[in-house]
Amino acid sequence: MSTSEVDRDWWRGAVIYQIYPRSFQDSNGDGVGDLRGMLTRLPHIARLGADAIWISPFFKSPMKDYGYDVADFTDVDPIFGTIEDFDAVVAESHRLGLKVMIDLVISHTSDEHPWFKESRSSRNKETNPRSDWYVWSDPKPDGTPPNNWLSIFGGSAWEWDSRREQYYLHNFLVSQPDLNFHNPDVQDALLTATRFWLDRGVDGFRLDTINFYFHSKGLESNPPLAPEDRNDSAAPSVNPYNYQDHIFDKNQPENLAFLARFRALLDEYPAAAAVGEVGDAQRSMELVTQYTAGTTGVHMCYLFDFLSGEKLTSARVRSIIEGFEAVGRDSWCCWALSNHDTTRVASRWASDEPDPAAHAKLVAAMLMSSRGSYCIYQGEELGLPEVDLAFEDLQDPYGIRFWPEFKGRDGCRTPVAWDSNLANAGFSEAKPWLPVPAEHVGLSVNTQEGEGNSMMEHYRRMLKFRATHPVLVKGSVEFVDTEGSLVAFKRSYGGETVLCLFNLGVEDVSFPLGELAPIELKGHGYVGVTEQGKIKLGPYQAWFGQLA
Repeated sequence: MSTSEVDRDWWRGAVIYQIYPRSFQDSNGDGVGDLRGMLTRLPHIARLGADAIWISPFFKSPMKDYGYDVADFTDVDPIFGTIEDFDAVVAESHRLGLKVMIDLVISHTSDEHPWFKESRSSRNKETNPRSDWYVWSDPKPDGTPPNNWLSIFGGSAWEWDSRREQYYLHNFLVSQPDLNFHNPDVQDALLTATRFWLDRGVDGFRLDTINFYFHSKGLESNPPLAPEDRNDSAAPSVNPYNYQDHIFDKNQPENLAFLARFRALLDEYPAAAAVGEVGDAQRSMELVTQYTAGTTGVHMCYLFDFLSGEKLTSARVRSIIEGFEAVGRDSWCCWALSNHDTTRVASRWASDEPDPAAHAKLVAAMLMSSRGSYCIYQGEELGLPEVDLAFEDLQDPYGIRFWPEFKGRDGCRTPVAWDSNLANAGFSEAKPWLPVPAEHVGLSVNTQEGEGNSMMEHYRRMLKFRATHPVLVKGSVEFVDTEGSLVAFKRSYGGETVLCLFNLGVEDVSFPLGELAPIELKGHGYVGVTEQGKIKLGPYQAWFGQLA
């Protein structure tokens, strides 16, 4: 295919399957997933109907934050394999028609990265060219940190370094020092690392913590946040991080200029794209609009609105999607129901639902039908529930820190269940790094294959239905007024309009057609009844119809 024939717009409406490598498939019997194991399971993703994969970090790392603490941006950690193994994953993905996106974690590094080792060795800029590649500051006269900034993982965001007799900034673990993006040499080095992966055939990037790149040069203290404005989408309620309005430690305007440089690099390649993860509870919509504006920002942003624990209602669904449309009409969003940091969707809203599986299916169908791209986190398509692990099984430093009120992220990171007939559900012949719970074995891929009512077959049907109707992939969205538990919106594209209805409740609902005369669409697996000018939907049912 020539460059002129490449679809540079492939990401708009793409379904992206997130792979957390440690828990996807082990190939060498060490209990940890790896690239060779990933290679063998790519057909599952292709058959599901995804357009791309997003691979969480596999770079060289001491694994204190399980890959999100990078020690080398251009090398594969031996636990996952080799660079040749990665090349094989890219080649096989492309053969199967899957784009490849990788998680680029550039707001910070591991403290074992050579850059940090050099930076902490001396303050002298003349003899140490990387002396200000990280965010260093002298203490206050009383020896305390320069300001009140807090780490997402708890406590001060500043750590004392005895070598330089200064504090360094870490928005995450103490072992994850923040890079100083105000230094153009840092930006240049990161863009060089980005080019390395583009030259190896990568189609795009998921940019971790995109709004954390820059800090305020003035190091001003953050103001307090009113209790009523605190939101657990940024951090669990037990974490004092929620007590501040983070206006100086992230979300800085200088980020726009760097993103323009990043986008210019991507534009040198036929169809490279990027999705930015915006981690902010107060101003995420505003930041998404800024970061995706025009052709100088990232292509789309990854939002957390459907990842929170707040009860999902028809009013909330409309508020979230219309809220984004209002501020980002020219922008593009990437929605998700699950990821490696949040409670699995099969459990998150299930406490008061009489049929959790049916509810999860409907919510997934609704987001697959909404305007935007859609991320599926591994195991979501199987309906895997959150795992309640014993303290001695925990690996996540976040959960260990705040146990037992917050149990961390390990409950959503347990291995994928592939085959109920094999040890550890086919993930590994050895003891897995996190246990495979018994309740997951019964949801293995082999047990759901060909079972029409299974979660996996539901995902396959919905993704095929979505791909069959471009209006659901690229179209605009317009909500229709409803009452109660019913969500209704129209999708329009290329002269076609489809009416989409979803009953989030446990009671029957009806939708009056009025002057509308839709032709019911098939292929999604839901059952609706049209009679006497109304469409009737049972609990957790959906309906799709093409408008003349």
